[in-house]
Amino acid sequence: MKTYNKYIAAIALSLVLASCKAPMATVIKDEVKENIPQNFNQEEQQDANNNSGTTPWRQFFTDPNLVSLIETALKNNQELMITLQEIEIAKSGVLAKKGRLTPTVSAGIGAGVTKAGRYTSEGAGDASTEIEPGKEMPDPLGNFEGGLMANWEVDIWKKLKTEKESAVAHYLSTVEGKNFVLSNLIEEVADNYYDLLALDNQLDIIQQYIKLQQKALEISKIQKEAAAATELAVKKFEAELAKSKASEYTIRQSITEKENQINALLGRYPQPIVRTKESFMSTIAPTVYTGIPSQLLANRPDIKQAELELKSSKLDVEAARKEFYPSLEISATLGLEAFKPSYLVKLPESIASSLAGELAGPLINKSAIKANFQTADARQIQALYEYDKTILNAYLDVANLMSKVKNIDQYYQLKSQETKALDESIDIANQLFRNSRADYLEVLLNQRDALDAKMELVEAKQKQLSTVVDIYKSLGGGWK
Repeated sequence: MKTYNKYIAAIALSLVLASCKAPMATVIKDEVKENIPQNFNQEEQQDANNNSGTTPWRQFFTDPNLVSLIETALKNNQELMITLQEIEIAKSGVLAKKGRLTPTVSAGIGAGVTKAGRYTSEGAGDASTEIEPGKEMPDPLGNFEGGLMANWEVDIWKKLKTEKESAVAHYLSTVEGKNFVLSNLIEEVADNYYDLLALDNQLDIIQQYIKLQQKALEISKIQKEAAAATELAVKKFEAELAKSKASEYTIRQSITEKENQINALLGRYPQPIVRTKESFMSTIAPTVYTGIPSQLLANRPDIKQAELELKSSKLDVEAARKEFYPSLEISATLGLEAFKPSYLVKLPESIASSLAGELAGPLINKSAIKANFQTADARQIQALYEYDKTILNAYLDVANLMSKVKNIDQYYQLKSQETKALDESIDIANQLFRNSRADYLEVLLNQRDALDAKMELVEAKQKQLSTVVDIYKSLGGGWK
């Protein structure tokens, strides 16, 4: 017995020593997070207590039509619904890992029959196993059983707990992924809504321009009859009118496509988008406050998602490393067993039970375990790079958009001045043309310049509003 115990102790010791040779994970350091700048713009100081990224979207957007569209999108958008199912899948993964921490108990019944050959080790036996007339032992020998079976892997190295913690971190990352989808969805709906309003206003401008050109064409025909203009002037005005009418249909097609794009985001078939185009050019973009760069780590869901995935990958490495350690499994059974069904009710003779423990660990040929560990280690490094990239891109997004907000405001002001001046020049050119004091080319060029300026002014207003929406999303706004 002492020798037997020595063998067991030697085997256990060899397993423990073998586990001590488990490889170490790569030590990673997050330098991007540690070196994040104090401000987005070194020339200006930001206020940490004033951050538009924490403003709920219902307070940020004031257009009731846009608010209604966003509400519909949040209810019906298919991408959002898919993301919600990803959360459910991750939640099930947590429950599965949690279940491995507790013993597994199952119930079962079974029946079988065995007949050993007479000249086999089982059939020969000793004298007490010889078959005699009237002997109770049947031939063939049946076996009937039923009872409970339990199996439990004792988490001596906290491997199973680590796997559960990794699953929890992944689940939380899917929740942040949903929040990021929410933020993107609200940004897309708002951007497309402003695009649609801009197209509406451009359509109105081109229709006004068509009326202006029709009048210029009529004047040119009258002047031709009076020998004050040539056929060339008439043809030039006709060509310009045809070109403008063609542009009108191009804009109409863009409006249809933009409406359907919004309907797709709302998860519905094509239908008219309710909107008020008249107030578009007078809409004032809300002021956006950026806060400080470090607040992005808490406000942007994509950064928090990447951080949680990094945490999950680190735990996966830890769990993969513990695969090199020996595992302890305990199994037990309790039930009834007999070679005749009628004997099952004879207690306590029919009661059968067993209890066993097994300590086992890898000694030779660990290539599969090493490969799994190396894969987990590489994914940990990959997750760190992904996290760093997300932080860097978030900072650059805000920095670029802050500059864009200022420049687009200046651009809009100058375009407004240009449009006003060209509108006045059109009236002057038309008056001179009626009095035969200006060439038709001057009228055409003035009309074209005025049209282009008005179109660009509408685009500037759209960019002004969309840029504010984009920086709101880049600060982490929209999902709260």
